[in-house]
Amino acid sequence: MFRFLIACLLAATVSGCAGSQRPQADQSEIASRSYRDPGPSTLTLYTMINTRTGSGAHTSLMISGSERVIFDPAGSFRADVVPIRNDVLYGITPNVERAYRSSHARESHYARIQTIEVTPQQAEVALQLAKQMGPVAGAFCTNSTSQLLQQVPGFRQINTTFYPVNLSEQFADLPGVQTAEYRENDDADLQTGLAFNNARLNQLEAVSTQ
Repeated sequence: MFRFLIACLLAATVSGCAGSQRPQADQSEIASRSYRDPGPSTLTLYTMINTRTGSGAHTSLMISGSERVIFDPAGSFRADVVPIRNDVLYGITPNVERAYRSSHARESHYARIQTIEVTPQQAEVALQLAKQMGPVAGAFCTNSTSQLLQQVPGFRQINTTFYPVNLSEQFADLPGVQTAEYRENDDADLQTGLAFNNARLNQLEAVSTQ
């Protein structure tokens, strides 16, 4: 088990599941950025996968209900217009969601995106669980996401796992899941993608406030 955890930590360090310290947004900032998608309530599992080896690198969960957030445990995503508290990203507008997936998809990794429609009650349970999780330690992104999911009614069959692809496969077995892949062939460095998409979001913000 010790060797396994060391391997996870090493993999996480180079892939974006490294458990770095994030700024803690205050409630007024979170409230000002809150976004509710007009569509049905959904849960969307993101699995970042190495294009060469097929191994999973990071797991996160977008929850769309009374508001839309991304539970990004031990993640690396940062953007000036996205408040973060305890590994929950707030204000996930369509532009922010595109920036999120674009930041992770690059020459070395692609994003597998799996979405399932849920009831508003299921989404609210997931939302509250995400807010209560607290900062997640490095290499525990999939473990914490699988623990969250198995507490949502209708998802009890999800088993706790450390492996992103294993969780993705479990999620795929749920009835009604829609799966897509998102790929880009830009720089393999995650930080380059984060910086580019942060700048793009800032530009969009400037245009929208003019």
